[in-house]
Amino acid sequence: MHMAVWALGINHQTAPLDLRGRFAFAIDQLPPTLQRFRASLARQPEATLLSTCNRTEIYCACEELAVEPTVHWLAQAGGVSPQALLDHAYVLREDEAARHAFRVASGLDSMVLGEAQILGQLKDAVRVANEAGALGTTLHQLFQRSFAVAKQVRSSTEIGAHSISMTAAAVRLAGQLFEDLKDIKVLFVGAGEMIELAATHFAAKSPKAMAIANRTLERGENLATRFGAEVLRLSDLPDRLHEFDAVISCTASTLPLIGLGAVERALKKRRHRPMFMVDLAVPRDIEVEVKALDDVYLYTVDDLASVVQTGKENRQAAVAQAEAIIDAGVQSFMHWLQQRDPRAGVVSLIRNLNAQTDEWRAMELARARKLLAKGEDVETVLDALSRGLTQKMLHGALAELHAGDERTRQQTADTVSRLFLRGR
Repeated sequence: MHMAVWALGINHQTAPLDLRGRFAFAIDQLPPTLQRFRASLARQPEATLLSTCNRTEIYCACEELAVEPTVHWLAQAGGVSPQALLDHAYVLREDEAARHAFRVASGLDSMVLGEAQILGQLKDAVRVANEAGALGTTLHQLFQRSFAVAKQVRSSTEIGAHSISMTAAAVRLAGQLFEDLKDIKVLFVGAGEMIELAATHFAAKSPKAMAIANRTLERGENLATRFGAEVLRLSDLPDRLHEFDAVISCTASTLPLIGLGAVERALKKRRHRPMFMVDLAVPRDIEVEVKALDDVYLYTVDDLASVVQTGKENRQAAVAQAEAIIDAGVQSFMHWLQQRDPRAGVVSLIRNLNAQTDEWRAMELARARKLLAKGEDVETVLDALSRGLTQKMLHGALAELHAGDERTRQQTADTVSRLFLRGR
């Protein structure tokens, strides 16, 4: 039985912030949303929904491809027409869907190249899909393999090493605006992972004061204790906003928490001393109109992205290495997928042989490139490359010749000599 695999998504490269906001699902919304989606399709496909500030993606597997109903369902969920969604979405099938999952897990598709947060978010999405009964054998394989590939990319390439995270970019920009970050008061709104990262980066600059405002005091208190910060209630924000020179916000709220009016009042009380604001949330935490105010420097996720883009050039080599690891992973997953299809016996075997040899080639090439990059002698590298390939090719046959009883060994010997010693 052949399984079709497909993915549909929007991300920071294809869709503007406001559209992404319409498709943002909180983690507790995922199980009912997945159940509604599966019930809407005739064959109840396996499904996993990934929703973060930078992307919303649905991965599916079923005996029959059902791309159109998936598009219609997601468009309806976000309250837009299917065409409006398709204008900003990508639809990926089979090996393309697998490659995308592997790239996402490895941080190659992130706004901040190689960031580690996405892997945790993907693991959460898969766990939730599993608990909701929406994960079957095919997607389970796809994601377990994507986690393994991500781990390999992280441990054997430089992908994560040069990445300037969003939060580091925020600190850099604050440093350009204020003469000395030691003189400023910083307010963090939210208490999730992004805020934790931001607080860590700002704390390193020892600002005059730090405060954390969060919906649940307990979560805010845990963070505040770590950073020696004050804790505020969200309801205190309007009265206290003017005290802070920098405001970094990232909550899961569906509506803006900081409105134009509150910021205008704060500026008046500050006698128009400038305020630096960063809104890392999708949908937005800070009303978009705030950007137009004279004494406010407001940056959104998309603004920070362009700051983070710089310094990408020296990562091209690392990306090439990562893509080679991902290619091998994709080949191997497709091989697994095709092996489960009994109708395709010989065709599948041929495809698998090609896939296997391509995988070997990719691995050996990646190794050779690495050695060349280290300055190894070309002849030595070529020698190792050819040996590596021939050993991989012969390994299975040689192992079989040593295994089994006398009769099987004889049969294997005949087959092997017919395959490998033709024309001798």
